[in-house]
Order: sequence, then structure tokens, then C-alpha cells
Amino acid sequence: MSESVSLDPANDSTSGDARSRILAAAAELLAAGGRDALTTRAVATTAGVQAPTLYRLFGDKRGLLDAVAEQGMAAYVADKVTVAPNPDPLEDFREGWDRHVAFGLAHPALFSIIFGDPQRGGMSPAAKAGLTVARGRIRRLAATGLLRVSEERAVGLAHAACTGAVLMLLETPENERDVGLAAAAREAVIAAITAAKPVADQPGATGAAIALRASLDQAAMLTPGERHLLGELLDRIAHH
Repeated sequence: MSESVSLDPANDSTSGDARSRILAAAAELLAAGGRDALTTRAVATTAGVQAPTLYRLFGDKRGLLDAVAEQGMAAYVADKVTVAPNPDPLEDFREGWDRHVAFGLAHPALFSIIFGDPQRGGMSPAAKAGLTVARGRIRRLAATGLLRVSEERAVGLAHAACTGAVLMLLETPENERDVGLAAAAREAVIAAITAAKPVADQPGATGAAIALRASLDQAAMLTPGERHLLGELLDRIAHH
């Protein structure tokens, strides 16, 4: 954020109002022109604030990008929670995957900031929020005994495959995209993480540990320390 702009300080209202205007302006510029459109001058001018206001509220461009991403992800997650989960946890997983892909294709610049920024060096807060929703769907699979790998492994595979598929599609000209790529990746992940029948019904400790781990939060008769210890033991068995 190296550019500056000189506006009348009187145009800056309260911090809350200014923050809302800045985020709205940044989201508008991002949707219209991508990440390169988010210069200090453009955002400040569109929001009707001074450039120093951006620094005061967001610190730097990274802070602004994170705030825009978090706002976009919050709206996406809020929209998802209004949809009743499919009674079938496997179909619910499929529907969640497809909605994630649709979100990415509809908001390419925002999706790339949230999930595809190599300069960050770690997962963005917005990406972590999205992953929380995915964990809920994976846990439903585990609780019904369908998961044959640990929850962490399943979340990692699903996140990597779904995000990778979307980024691959976004890098490809729209008229050249393989329209079945995301669905093929989805089914490959399902085959890798689920069993044809509940693993808890099969011999061995791994499946039973995975299913029990998913329901551990409901064990009200255990103290928090006991649940934590048992969770560690079950995770060790599940990863075996």
C-alpha cells in the first residue's frame, strides 16, 4: 500500500462507518478488477476516506486483504448454515463440496486470496473459518462409522483436493475447463476416506476409534481432562 491520497479529514466518519465503507469499496474493486485493483488510492477514493485511515484500521494491505476475505467468507458460511444438512452425511459432504466449488468459480479473486496466496506462508483466518465447516461434515461421516481414516487426514485430503480443483479451474480459460474435474476429485476423495459399510462393524480397533472420537464431545460423564486424554489415545489409534 505505497500510494497515498489526500482527502478532507472531515470525510472520515466514525471508525465503524469508515471500516464498513472501506470493506465495501475493497470488495467492489476486487470483484471488478482482481487483487491488483486494491491500491490504497483506489480503495480510499472509492470509500471516501483518507489513506491514513486505511493504515489505522487495517495496518497494511495484507490486513485489508484479510479483512475483505474474512467478510466474504463470513457471508458464505452464513449462507451455508441456512441450508438444512442432508440427512445422509455422504450426500451432505457432496453438497458442501459442490457449494464450495461454486463459490470459488463465482468469486475467483476472493477465493484466490483466501485459499491460493503463496505469499502468506500460512492459512488465512478466512480459510480456517471455511475449514471449520468442512470439519463438521467430516465429523458426521466419522460419527456414522463411514470414515476409514482419521478426521484430520480426511479434512486434509478434502481441503487439498477441493481447493486444488477450484484453483486449477480458475487458472484455465473458461471455455477450456474440464467441467467434470471437481466432481471427479470429489468422488476420488470419497473413495479414499470412506468405507462401503460402517468401519465400526468391521474387525479392528481403527474404525471403532474413529467413530468413538467423533462422538467424544457428547461424553458428558467425563471431565474435560479425561476427554482430552481419551481423545489423544483415540487419535493415536486412528492414525495407526
